[in-house]
Amino acid sequence: MDYILALDQGTTSSRAVLFDRAGQVAALAQQEFAQIFPQPGWVEHDPRAIWRTQRDVALQALRQAQQLGGTIVAIGITNQRETTLLWDRKTGEPVANAIVWQDRRTAAQCDALRAQGLDAMIQAKTGLVLDAYFSATKLRWMLDHVPGVRARAEAGELAFGTVDSWLIWNLTGGADASTRAQALHLTDASNASRTLLFNLHTLQWDDELLALFHIPRAVLAQVVASSGVLGQSHPSVLGHAIPIAGVAGDQQAATFGQGCFEPGMAKNTYGTGCFMLMNVGCVAVPSRNKLLSTVAWAGPEGVPAETKASRNPAATCYALEGSVFMGGATVQWLRDGLQIISHANEVEVLAASVADTGDVYLVPAFAGLGAPHWDGFARGTLIGMTRGTTRAHIARAALKSIALQVADIFEAMAADSGIALQELRVDGGACRNNLLLQMQADLLGVPVLRPRVTETTALGAAYLAGLATGFWRDASEISEQWAVDARFIPTMSVDARMTMLERWRKAVQRSRAWVDNEP
Repeated sequence: MDYILALDQGTTSSRAVLFDRAGQVAALAQQEFAQIFPQPGWVEHDPRAIWRTQRDVALQALRQAQQLGGTIVAIGITNQRETTLLWDRKTGEPVANAIVWQDRRTAAQCDALRAQGLDAMIQAKTGLVLDAYFSATKLRWMLDHVPGVRARAEAGELAFGTVDSWLIWNLTGGADASTRAQALHLTDASNASRTLLFNLHTLQWDDELLALFHIPRAVLAQVVASSGVLGQSHPSVLGHAIPIAGVAGDQQAATFGQGCFEPGMAKNTYGTGCFMLMNVGCVAVPSRNKLLSTVAWAGPEGVPAETKASRNPAATCYALEGSVFMGGATVQWLRDGLQIISHANEVEVLAASVADTGDVYLVPAFAGLGAPHWDGFARGTLIGMTRGTTRAHIARAALKSIALQVADIFEAMAADSGIALQELRVDGGACRNNLLLQMQADLLGVPVLRPRVTETTALGAAYLAGLATGFWRDASEISEQWAVDARFIPTMSVDARMTMLERWRKAVQRSRAWVDNEP
């Protein structure tokens, strides 16, 4: 029995998932790791913890494969995006903690660039809005604030990467310093397109952007296709050499795992944040509604013919994306911050114990607002409370806030693409919450479809690796494996939906521009 090993490195945990030829989960291992909050608005990870937990769960999955009598054909990697790491090329040691995608310390730096009128040029080149969410200002902060780092970077001694690069480096570099010279410094186009340094149209690192953000080219990784054998794991890491054949950022991987191969197909992932992506085909679509234009994947074999007709040499497929910063993290806040639940899975029962929110609205702008608002100075707002408000109303408002944020993106995506979306495919941990998905269908006015296999982020990485190694034949074989587990049909009237959306937008306005200045 052969398997693909998917390494799924997320914001709060590292996972390893074995998939069989039917696209079914054969084994899964997961470890959480610590979140570091040095100052308000700052979020960091220990790069060593990222690698240690990812290596450990990979070894657990490999042991499970051996118990099943199976062989690992290839490794696919998917990762939290934008999170920024910088490490020593000789020793592999990080020079500082990773700055996480949620981190807001560079919001003022972005404001300064925007004041110079540079945001339109940056968006035209990268497809991204100028925001602290992305990697470029995080990397510049490291270069400017960690003692001695800029000089070492300019001398070629340091390597910058998003988490995929960090995993590839450690997988290929071996278990000790004596083999570091073999380590590969690579990233794929889907991750590179999230840095504010990558030109969406040339598919290259952009010299003008590098100069603008004061980033030395010497720290950058080589950009490779999302599907293709890029190297092998060092035998000292996983016990034997295994081809690494697929790489994609988590949301792009989930889009691939959901089988969204045709333009107009869309998915939403309910993870720490919420991320909706819609396939727009072989040409990037600029957004007029503050969404992102991004590389979906580059170079996988077996993608549809219209994608292969792209003028880009790597058969690149593009997507529109809307990002919500606080999705499942909102439920974590109920658990860890307010402590009104003990476990995340309790929220559905608590929220369902009341018929509605009692006109209470939660705007979970704890790290600012993402698409389509992009307000780094917004902060969390709980509004509409009365003496009759209970923790159940707050729990229900928290779930509804997730669905309402997604509804904002859904509307903007339809406007940008000119396509009236007919359905939404969903995945991620919170998609197991039936109440949330019914709220989502009601607030979108279209069916919401949950697949039988909800590990679609890891599955997308596995599919990319499997296509590169012949494990799966082509995209049509993958599409045939996608199956519906549950379909949620809208039951809310149009008038009720519009009233609720109007109240939500009023609450959002109350949350905006709360912070006068950020670090």
